Amino acid sequence: MIIQTINLTKRYGKLTALNNLNLQIQDGECFGYIGPNGAGKTTTIKILATLLQPTWGEARVCNHVVGYESRKIRPLIGYVPDFFGAYEDMVVQEYLEFFASAYNISGDARTQVVGDVLDLTDLSHKRDAMVDSLSRGMKQRLSVARVLLHDPKVLLLDEPASGLDPRARIEMRELLKELRNMGKTIIISSHILHELAELCTTIGIIEHGELLYHGQIDDIVRRARLATRVHVKVVEQKDLAALLLQRTKGVTKVEENNGAIVLELDDQTHDFSYIAATLVQNNFKIREIKEEEVNLETAFMRLTKGLVQ
Repeated sequence: MIIQTINLTKRYGKLTALNNLNLQIQDGECFGYIGPNGAGKTTTIKILATLLQPTWGEARVCNHVVGYESRKIRPLIGYVPDFFGAYEDMVVQEYLEFFASAYNISGDARTQVVGDVLDLTDLSHKRDAMVDSLSRGMKQRLSVARVLLHDPKVLLLDEPASGLDPRARIEMRELLKELRNMGKTIIISSHILHELAELCTTIGIIEHGELLYHGQIDDIVRRARLATRVHVKVVEQKDLAALLLQRTKGVTKVEENNGAIVLELDDQTHDFSYIAATLVQNNFKIREIKEEEVNLETAFMRLTKGLVQ
């Protein structure tokens, strides 16, 4: 197990930022950490990065305890904060060489590793550019390049796509996919839920410092599906079709949404093919019939509003 927290708690005076957090993240996982602002995501990542001490409880990285064995942890992790620090008087290559030297990488090995991370992050063409002249997206990629210099096992990324334009977000997502395929264990906090769904193997949802869910994305989507909802569009006589469906067995609720008749079915009804048959038998022409999708965004909204127990 690469990451483990046991009753991890962090308090600032009377404010509890983390409350008995229990996480387990396996080697090679890409873990998406989501929650509202102030939920405790950054606090968790800073503790794992050895930048904060817990009030009580325990955090382990590669089986080393944060606080007691932080010197052993730091060479194993790469931490990317949500905002880039100011390095106005350095060019990109100097910036990376400076951090490589901090990890005791020197000579030909330093030249090689700097070239490798520039290639991996698609920044080779910017090696002579001033760091402060880079766009927000390139600075974020440079941050990732920096933490890859010493080839860490674990990457801790706090809102890596924050403030990026759509193109820069796509480029960052593709870079993270490449790192995942290289076998890195990655923790990402983000508000861009559809991108986490594409990228991550597991997720955790946190609110008010408490972990509401931790597991596979498919499992949370199933858990958030409160009922089967079906969207139906007919060619004409929509109101009559709605009245018919309201009297149909298995339908518990009928409403209208964007020109569609939305049906909510009871817990025992999973096959809704009879809905189409009922409409055809009553001479209605069907334009569209489909089940409402429940995705990670829907699951997040329902869980953080307390709609799922």
